[in-house]
Amino acid sequence: MTVEAAGAHTVGHKAAPPSLLTRYGSQMGIVGVGFAMWLAFVIAAPRVFTDVDIYLAFAETTPLFGIVALSLTFVVITGEIDLSFPSVMALGTAVFCLTTYYGGAPWWIGLIAAAATGVGCGLLNGFLVASLNIPSLVITIGTQFLFRGLELVLMNGSGVPMLVDKYPQLHTLLREPWHGFPVQTLWMIAILIAEWLLLNRTRFGAHVFLVGDNQVSARLMGVNAGRVKIKAFVLVGVTAVFCGLMSSIYGYYFWPSTGDGSLLNTIASVFLGGTSVFGGTGSVIGTFVAAFIIGAINAGIVSAGVNAFYTQLAFGLVIVISVVLQTLIDRRIRRQSLTGK
Repeated sequence: MTVEAAGAHTVGHKAAPPSLLTRYGSQMGIVGVGFAMWLAFVIAAPRVFTDVDIYLAFAETTPLFGIVALSLTFVVITGEIDLSFPSVMALGTAVFCLTTYYGGAPWWIGLIAAAATGVGCGLLNGFLVASLNIPSLVITIGTQFLFRGLELVLMNGSGVPMLVDKYPQLHTLLREPWHGFPVQTLWMIAILIAEWLLLNRTRFGAHVFLVGDNQVSARLMGVNAGRVKIKAFVLVGVTAVFCGLMSSIYGYYFWPSTGDGSLLNTIASVFLGGTSVFGGTGSVIGTFVAAFIIGAINAGIVSAGVNAFYTQLAFGLVIVISVVLQTLIDRRIRRQSLTGK
């Protein structure tokens, strides 16, 4: 059942349209948290947060983990989790470097090889979870070490410079601003639109919600739950490789540790964005907004003159408060659907 259907109630003999809270309650809560946090930062550090440069910096760095968070939303909605994507970021980029820097192949051949690596990692995760019924939390911890170890063996623990003269096309696509606006955020917006359509306007998206809401019912309706989960894991694998390449181009160097440090930010963006840890509900728009909230916390704390050690505390407070707000909104929505008030 969709949120709109659940929120509709009868007036006389006609079904009244769902309320604004019912349709957009979760997104409204996330926007409210983001606005309150921004206002606090403006008051604490007005010189920094009234300067456009800080927002350009957010627009360059947030997509480096935010794009993966958009795809991870699909996996979490199905009731699963993927903790291996930081290692997939590194492994896919390593394959690109081996193909182009050491192998001498054109950059677009390297892109195909890197994307195929992401697909392969996603297929492996999806198969182990969906076909063998291994808990995704456990198996993706294992594949995280597997993929990272494979990358370190392939690269012998060494990095590769990714300079403009070697990869001019990639720098144009993934790093150079477009009319003064960071191209990283343009990519994130384009992927947001594509994945919003995929989640909300396709049969696959409907099946994602069905599998996450009630897997048994989904199977009785003819939905291949395993195939849906595998596709969601593949989506994460491909976008993880994309973010690995983008972050390496952004830093002009591929480090063997690429992806380390992105796990917390990415997962926090998904849950802060309103996606339920139990599956069945979620929004890529909420994840998009939450990613920028997460990206702003560290800079906001430092700019306000607060010790950087408080960053973890701020992450925890924002996530806890937002989850509480989302729970209250969800209860209100359920009460509306039952009583019509």
